[in-house]
Amino acid sequence: MELMKQNPSISTDEIAELCGITRDGVNYNIRKLKAKGYVRRMNGRKDGYWEVLIEEVR
Repeated sequence: MELMKQNPSISTDEIAELCGITRDGVNYNIRKLKAKGYVRRMNGRKDGYWEVLIEEVR
């Protein structure tokens, strides 16, 4: 989520590279974050951006 806050237009490929995990791993974690209402994707995949809806996870 910190990467999404710092760069809202970051791609899943970029997140995977920076975190050292696979793109599937990133997608798995993003699905969990979306389900909990922590993040959402605005304006679609290609031209969109991430909106982080909470300040920190406890």
